[in-house]
Parts: sequence; C-alpha cells; structure tokens
Amino acid sequence: MKDANFLKEKNARQLWHPMGHPREMQEQPPKIIASAEGSMITDIDGHRVVDGVGGLWCVNLGYSNQVVKDAISGQLQELPYYSAFAGTSNPPAIEAAHAVQEFFAEDGMERVFFTSGGSDSVETCLRLARQYHRLRGEPTRTKFISLKKGYHGTHFGGASVNGNNRFRINYEPLLPGCFHLPAPYPYRNPFNETDPAVLAQLIAQAFEDEIAFQGANSIAALIMEPILGAGGVLVPHESFMPLMREICDRHGILLISDEVITGFGRTGDWSGARHWGVKPDMMSTAKGITSGYFPVGAAMMSGKVAEVFESADADGAISHGYTYSAHPVGAAAVTACLAETVRLDVKTNAAARGKQLFEGMQRLAAKHDLIGDVRGGHGLMTGIELVSDRAAKTPLDAGTVARIHQVAYESGAMVRIGGHNLLMSPPLTITEAEVNVIVKALDAGFAAA
Repeated sequence: MKDANFLKEKNARQLWHPMGHPREMQEQPPKIIASAEGSMITDIDGHRVVDGVGGLWCVNLGYSNQVVKDAISGQLQELPYYSAFAGTSNPPAIEAAHAVQEFFAEDGMERVFFTSGGSDSVETCLRLARQYHRLRGEPTRTKFISLKKGYHGTHFGGASVNGNNRFRINYEPLLPGCFHLPAPYPYRNPFNETDPAVLAQLIAQAFEDEIAFQGANSIAALIMEPILGAGGVLVPHESFMPLMREICDRHGILLISDEVITGFGRTGDWSGARHWGVKPDMMSTAKGITSGYFPVGAAMMSGKVAEVFESADADGAISHGYTYSAHPVGAAAVTACLAETVRLDVKTNAAARGKQLFEGMQRLAAKHDLIGDVRGGHGLMTGIELVSDRAAKTPLDAGTVARIHQVAYESGAMVRIGGHNLLMSPPLTITEAEVNVIVKALDAGFAAA
C-alpha cells in the first residue's frame, strides 16, 4: 500500500465515488478506511470506530471471519476462474447453489442464478419475470409495480422500479411500464394515516386500483423489500406483505421479494419475507451472501417459476448472464459464508442487538428534538429521521446532518447519511458494548448540533 501522504493527496482525484458528487468528494475528501477487525474499522490516521453501517448493509459476519477468508484463498489456488455459461460449470458453483437453495428452501425457493451483486440480481428477476409470462402464453404482462421509497439497485431496470427520484431523474427516460404505490411509511404518506395497519389496507387498495387501471394482464410482477432499507428503514405492518401476496395471487402477478439487504439474518430471521410469513415467487439477494468478502448475488426462483422454464421448448433458454456468474472463488465464499451464518446463528444476535439499538435510539429521541422518528426494531436495521421542527416535520438541513455524522464518527461510530435520515446496519456479530458505543456517539453528535 502507498504511504498515507500519497493516499491523502490522491483521494477522490482519479476515483469517482458511487452516490457522490465528484467535486464535493474533492472538496471534502472521503474517510480512508485502512483496516478492520470484527465490528471495528480503522482509518488511515489510526482512528478506530464501530462500523454502524456494516460496510454497506453487507458485512454480516464482521471483518474477521477466517473461515470465509480461507475459502477464498484456497479456491484462488485451485481454480481462480472459469465460466458457468451453458456447457461448462465448476465444483464450487454447484456446491454453492445447493447451499443457497437449502438455506431458502423454507421460503419455497428451488433454483438459483448467480450474479455479481444486488443490482444484477434485481435485473435478473425482472427479465425472467417477463420471460415467465411469455412462456405461459401471456406476452402482454410486461409492467412492474413497486413501492415509493423502495430501493432496487442502479441498473436501468432497477432504477426504473426504484421509488426514490434521486436515483431516477438524471437518467430518465427509464424503462417504460413501471408504476409506484405509496410506501408503508406512517410518518409521511399521502393518506395522512399514522396507524400502520390501516395504512397497509390503504396501500393494498391502491394496488387493487392500479391493477384495475393498468389491466391485470399487462402486469408481470410486484417487486418490494420486506423492510425498506435505503428508503429510511420503513417497517410495514405485519399484515402488509401477506396482503400484497394475496392480491398478486388473485391477479396472476408474480411477487419478487428483494432480499438484497434483508436476507441472511439481517431482520432477525433468515429472510425478510419469512419474517412476515410470505413465500414469494422470486427473490433477489446479495450482500450477506458472502458478508461482502466477494462480489456475489443470486436470483432465486420458486418451483412454480422453475417448472415453466424447465418444461418449455427452446424459448425457455435463459439468454441472460454475467461473465462472473457462478465465479468459483465467489461460490467458495458463498458456501463458507452460509455455513458460518448458520453456525454462528447470527439472526438471534441480530434480533437481540437490534432491539437494543432501536431502544437506544428511542431514548435519544426523548432527549433530542432533532429526532422526528425512530424506525426499526426488527433485527439490525435502524433508521432515525431528522427534523428541524417536530410539529411541522421539516427535514433537517444537510449541513447539520453532516455535522451530526462527523461528531458521531469522532466519538466512535460510523453511521450512514440517507438524505435527512441516519441509517444503521452494523455487523450481525456486533456486541452489546459496541451497540452502546453507537448510541453514545450519536448522543454526542446530537448534542453538538
């Protein structure tokens, strides 16, 4: 590694950062994270903090799982790469597909298509949903329904079903035929409804109305996160996803559960859909599938979907894929990571530490008027919405949000800014003491603001 002076001098000069303005990154250079262990990260100046972001919702096992690192290293020695396109395969890919299918068998998933990440997985689900209906003799089913505030990656398909205009406006026109329903967001919604159960019913009715308007025979799928992550950690009422599942079934619409964030224990169960007692038709995953140690994602299909493809004629061929689909090194990481995920029972710790973090944020809300809303309580997904006026729910200005973030970092915790929200998704192996550090660091940030 180059010396610290070189890295600081070149920081953000040649590298354009995802989700950042190039000039802003040069004027306010990003923090350079140089090493990590467990739930702790250390920057290039030696400042060590609890990683309340988990990398980016993904380092579920923490930064020090030797089993996963050894699996990657060992596979590099054996077979560093080979294609999994039609006609060839590799042993780790076969083993990993078996491990993933077994992991999500309770969710009804029977087939696995490996990708390079979450955006790829969403794109795969969208494309295969259209092909599914075409194979069934309903080629008019091409449209997609999703939720406002939902996040589904950055490919053109994913951006088109994304429910946040920040990821859309600069790239429009996007994929036609994508429509959005209100989010299960009691703090802000067009119905001015604060009761989550009533709000769930109102959104379900809006879904019914949209189906009637568009025509059920034009809609391929509803795609939704079981808990909306990047949109602010929006936790729906327990009735919400089952209501949407029932409507999809009644109208022949596929349900795609986007589990890129919520899979592998993040919600306190092995999948977000399972948390609500729902079996989707397809699932998109990534992040926790390798704990972020290698870029891998997966799209999964239920038996209902798989049977249509596998019983079809030549049109059932999947004319879609990525150079690194079923990469042998990534596949080795998947198998090792899933075994460790189960062995460590991270979902149980996620539930306990998530409750602790959520209650800690509630205590801060009682102390600091800048906190308008606290969301979470289902595993290690916690969001706090910041306001300058609680009664008016006026979003807090970006400068003050940045100040809170910086003081929290200086006080021992990395959290994530999402507009006027602060988001937390630490490793699922985080300890009780480390959660307390996050709470105290944010307390200091709010006090400074």
